Amino acid sequence: MHHLKFAPSWLRILIIFLLTMSILFRFFNLDGKVYSHDETYTSLRISGFTINEVKKEVFNNRVIAKESLEKFQGANPSRNLNDTIMSLAKEDSQHPPLYYIIARLWTEIFGNSVTAIRSLSAFISLLVFPCVYRLCRELFDVPLPIPGVAIALMTISPIHLVYAQEAQEYILWLITILLSSASLLRAVHLELQDKDELTKQPPDLFSTWSVYAITLAISLYTFLWSGFIALAHGIYVIAIARFQLTQTVRNYLIASLVSFLAFMPWMTVAIGEFFQFLISGEKTTTQSYLIPLFPFILMQSSRIFFDINLTLDNPLIYLITPIFLIFIVYAISFLCVTTSYKVWLFIITLIVVPTLPLILPALSAGGIQSSAEPYLIPFSLGIQLTVAYLVATQLYNRRLPRRTIWHIIMGLLIICGLISSRVNSQAVTWWNKGINDSNLQFAQIINQSTSPLLISNSLDNNYENVFSLSYLLEPKVRFLLVNNQKIPKITNEFTDIFLLNPSDSWRKLIEQKYNVKINIIYSDNYYSVWKLNKNRNLRRRNMPLNNKLSASL
Repeated sequence: MHHLKFAPSWLRILIIFLLTMSILFRFFNLDGKVYSHDETYTSLRISGFTINEVKKEVFNNRVIAKESLEKFQGANPSRNLNDTIMSLAKEDSQHPPLYYIIARLWTEIFGNSVTAIRSLSAFISLLVFPCVYRLCRELFDVPLPIPGVAIALMTISPIHLVYAQEAQEYILWLITILLSSASLLRAVHLELQDKDELTKQPPDLFSTWSVYAITLAISLYTFLWSGFIALAHGIYVIAIARFQLTQTVRNYLIASLVSFLAFMPWMTVAIGEFFQFLISGEKTTTQSYLIPLFPFILMQSSRIFFDINLTLDNPLIYLITPIFLIFIVYAISFLCVTTSYKVWLFIITLIVVPTLPLILPALSAGGIQSSAEPYLIPFSLGIQLTVAYLVATQLYNRRLPRRTIWHIIMGLLIICGLISSRVNSQAVTWWNKGINDSNLQFAQIINQSTSPLLISNSLDNNYENVFSLSYLLEPKVRFLLVNNQKIPKITNEFTDIFLLNPSDSWRKLIEQKYNVKINIIYSDNYYSVWKLNKNRNLRRRNMPLNNKLSASL
């Protein structure tokens, strides 16, 4: 691979162009997409309030404006950074605090707007490129073009763009995976070099393993799934040591132990939820539904390179995914055949080990949860590294026809990425919005009313639906939120009254109480929207409305 050390000028120019496009796509239309329920949880944690406190204050059977909800959607003077950490510890310990601490400090400077909080992820995502360059240098031991091709493909990777524009910790987690992986390879490489070459001035192995311990601890404080990254690293180190307790294995075990000891304060808080998390993949299952495992993996594999928000019920997905599956399988085969086991084993363990805890429960459950996409980030990273190696090496094949074919393939990959980024940048929602995918349609219906009232309760997913929807509603909309399934106290000042995701029993109680008919106007996989039909024949004894309201109804 000596001839791969110097990249041609066209590759350098291409990288600069794609980096520019990547930056534009990441920061364009940051507030244009639906602010999902997961993002509202991020804003809630930043505020320092807990869900129970929110429900007690706003789900109280009183009419409120959307401004009353904004108090719980960002940094505010009434709560501090310690409250942010404590709210996570009390209610959401499966999410370690590092990202939320950074986000809290960020919003105190730049404000609580959607653009401000999402811009944090956009800025963090720019660190992917130097980090992947470092990882490729350590893995393949060449300066260019493999790192250059990897950067070129990742700049316009649709999967990276999705998480670079989301107010969650996943893009930061990708950075920590890259850093910890590169640090591990660096430490292993220097230690083996010291052993084999007996250099007069051996490298400072303590410092290199210390860097790995620090980056792994940072990764653990970003996302609990990093424990499987550490496991993948451990399998790799033990395997290349031929399953012997060498000095390299000892150093890895010591560094990993230091990382987990540093993480112990949060681990003691999260250990109960962590075991539940291993089984279900989520703290609750009400926010997602099961998808057949094999189509899900196919779809997620193709989204690494091409993503125009296709769903499994679109026939086009079954034409696109097999093409990328064949391409990925060939890339993995090529990697295993043409590289040493120290290279391909690292990538294979990165792909397989963090993915198995998702696949094994899905086999018994009959499907994988639709909210499992972020946990496949290591899987996507491994695939991207494999494809980058394949494309980079084939661009320098000795046979001109073969080189030409692979120049065309790389061009097609770049075109697919640019098209995906272009479509994504113009969309108002995307597959990662899940439960709130249809918020815009519902918000448009409510905003058309002169004086609308939205009624909901605190059961199921209604809490996050209300907060997510509030970002799209106009200031004229009022909210009437009740605890559990209490009967709401409806007044006569609203022209249209909507119910968000009522249970059948609660809806029937309201119909009986106010002698009205409630009809469904929208429904999808996650929630339904109903509207009260006005009725002149009201039973006044059961309805706490005055004669004016009775006449109008």
